[in-house]
Amino acid sequence: MMCGLLEILDQIKQSTSSQTQGFDFLAGIFPTIKAIQAAVTLGTGCSLGPEGPSVDIGKSCANGFSLMMEHDRERKIALVAAGAAAGISSGFNAPVAGCFFAIETVLRPLRAENSPPFTTAMIILASVISSTVSNVLQGTQSAFTIPEYDLKSAAELPLYLILGMLCGVISVALTRLVAWFTKLFKIIQDKFGIPTVVCPALGGFGAGIIALKYPGILYWGFTNVEEILRTGKSASAPGIWLLAQLVAAKVIATALCKGSGLVGGLYAPSLMIGAAAGAVFGGFSAEVINSAIPGNTAVAQPPAYALVGMAATLASACSVPLTSVLLLFELTKDYRILLPLMGAVGLAIWVPSVTNRVKESETPDSSKSARGYSPISHAGYDNEDNWRQANDGNDLELRIVDGTNLEPIDKELLLDNLQVSQTMSKQYLKVLSSATLNDAIKCMHDSQQNCVLVVDKEDFLEGILTDGDVKRCLSQKSNDTSNGDSGIVDANTCLVSSVCTRGMSYRGRERGILTCYPNTSLAMAKELMEAKDIKQLPVVKRGVDQSREMKRRIVGLLHYDAL
Repeated sequence: MMCGLLEILDQIKQSTSSQTQGFDFLAGIFPTIKAIQAAVTLGTGCSLGPEGPSVDIGKSCANGFSLMMEHDRERKIALVAAGAAAGISSGFNAPVAGCFFAIETVLRPLRAENSPPFTTAMIILASVISSTVSNVLQGTQSAFTIPEYDLKSAAELPLYLILGMLCGVISVALTRLVAWFTKLFKIIQDKFGIPTVVCPALGGFGAGIIALKYPGILYWGFTNVEEILRTGKSASAPGIWLLAQLVAAKVIATALCKGSGLVGGLYAPSLMIGAAAGAVFGGFSAEVINSAIPGNTAVAQPPAYALVGMAATLASACSVPLTSVLLLFELTKDYRILLPLMGAVGLAIWVPSVTNRVKESETPDSSKSARGYSPISHAGYDNEDNWRQANDGNDLELRIVDGTNLEPIDKELLLDNLQVSQTMSKQYLKVLSSATLNDAIKCMHDSQQNCVLVVDKEDFLEGILTDGDVKRCLSQKSNDTSNGDSGIVDANTCLVSSVCTRGMSYRGRERGILTCYPNTSLAMAKELMEAKDIKQLPVVKRGVDQSREMKRRIVGLLHYDAL
């Protein structure tokens, strides 16, 4: 029901959206409801994790507070990245991993790696502050108890590489099962007319059925992970065969919960799946090698492989290799883990890229991006229509399949990847500057337009006449008439050239009318329109001859509402 409430609030937000600066009250409600949703999901034991919602809450708060500031794309990206870093930093008590998480999931997808220094400063400070607050409220212990890492010899490194490939295969299975269950629930809704609000309940019911046989798949914080990390060292720890079954059950339960619409992240499930897979691989490798070479002790205990498996699965399933490496290094504080960790993570990331490349070659018209990022530009498509068709006509949005709620990052951040030519209207009105105001008003009324472009005899742009210009002119006429001034002309004799907007004042100097080019980014056009509080922006052809640059040929009109 909360999902339905969020949809209603989103419609209210869109219908009451304004460009005024200040804190958006609805923007504060969204993360609150999201937190309640996550608490219900995880509190009842569904097979998801808290890190995704915590990152989402950080991003939502950052989006809300960014409205207090001037419309600045770089500053907004910095705030969203800082919120993401804070979510991971507080969740794992790992501030360094939180910083790199923001880089990998916010800055890099938004092509903002070359952001100004204040972006890096905000990310670092947010990560440090959130980790400090978490330490004060919950103590300085790590998210879960980490056993001492043990690397017997360099001869183990090939085993870690094989483990990385295994984790990559598991992550591919998890990602595709999430997509499959999502489609399945959509088909069930369409075919049987089941309301959307029923799907999360079905997901929870399915997870409960699986938990009857394998209660370890339920969310118990990181208690399950700690039990797995004691494999081979404690009598209460699960055995290798049970862990192998648990990997399959956890993958299915996690995909079922995520696909049904339950709120939660994939970070915690990825860590548990990786730990179980690593422990199984480590135990099996030790048995094989010990049977082949009796008395051999060159293979470490299963917990060592479980640690590396955690990072490899997390990196592959959530596309955060640097974050995974630094997270495990921060938790273990052992330099010896870096070499096997980086090797396993590198191969774990490589496996999905290969499988996705094969899948794309088999289905070249696939409408979804295989790595979890929907396209943010139409590069690689023959034209804009093909690009829109490939995106099923949906609005541009960035989706992260790492459990950070699969919510789109603010679309305004993606306007920089679109050009004015993709949004401008070629259906515009134009009148000669010698026309009368009455003719222009009649033309606007007949065409139901709120503005008309003013051109000279050579069809070059001279100005723009809007409803506001007309109202100001008629209002001034009315005031002057009431004051006894009979020298004012009426709309039948007043020329458009004397009423239209022909320029603007900039730093005390008069400039020409504000325009843009077809290849101008929508982000820049939006900034121009908001800076001067205008709703229409003429689009002109870029002049080749510098001497004729001031004479601008009209090619379209950009409306603010079209953004």
